[in-house]
Amino acid sequence: MTYCLAIKVDQGLVFASDSRTHAGVDYASVYSKMYRFDLHSDRLMIVLAAGNLATTQAVINLIRRDLENPGALYNLNTVAYLYDAASYIGETSVRVQEQHASAMQRCGISGEASFILGGQIQGQPPEIYLIYPQGNYITVSPDNPYLQIGETKYGKPILDRMIAPATTLEDAARCALVSIDSTMRSNISVGPPVEVAIYRRNSFVVGHYLHLDYSSPLYALIQKQWAEGIRNAFTLLPRFEWEDGGSIGSEQSQ
Repeated sequence: MTYCLAIKVDQGLVFASDSRTHAGVDYASVYSKMYRFDLHSDRLMIVLAAGNLATTQAVINLIRRDLENPGALYNLNTVAYLYDAASYIGETSVRVQEQHASAMQRCGISGEASFILGGQIQGQPPEIYLIYPQGNYITVSPDNPYLQIGETKYGKPILDRMIAPATTLEDAARCALVSIDSTMRSNISVGPPVEVAIYRRNSFVVGHYLHLDYSSPLYALIQKQWAEGIRNAFTLLPRFEWEDGGSIGSEQSQ
């Protein structure tokens, strides 16, 4: 399992991912799940990947091969819109899965993979897309300005509470780190290093990139202060009516 997320705010985009992969309970390894590509100066795209590692690596390799092929009619440099790139990645993923479907089914292994594509093409706004194993995709809305793949449930509550279009890029990045840390605390299949990329609207370069382990001072401080903040907030919750100094009146006890 893995956990990746992308956030879209007015100022730009934030991407974050863990790096743990599993092949059974007794074998875990570290692989980056965040991919950047050498593209023309009028565009930037980042892909996050979750699911079967062989499938995700094959898809990324095919994307890179098409970029290096001067005769390729369709690649990340030739698409006119980001949703065309999402379609291209989805079609590539389906093709890879179909090549190995029968062998994987015999072994009881799923070859499915999901991707998040985000970036910007000049003249268009920044966008993010979640690409399903079936090749179709969705994007965000103002009410739901983020996308997740992998082990999503533990890191979702803070995103729902904190992320809005007006959120700054830096706050969105801090929120992404807390979201991943919450997931790692609840699920051992998600683990460090954590990668974070911050893209500012219309810059066409990754403005900031972080590679954080448990020992990274920034990550350790975020963990510490977030845990302390939660404990402090908990102590301020209203008291029950039977507690000394309670703030809930008896009329509310039914």
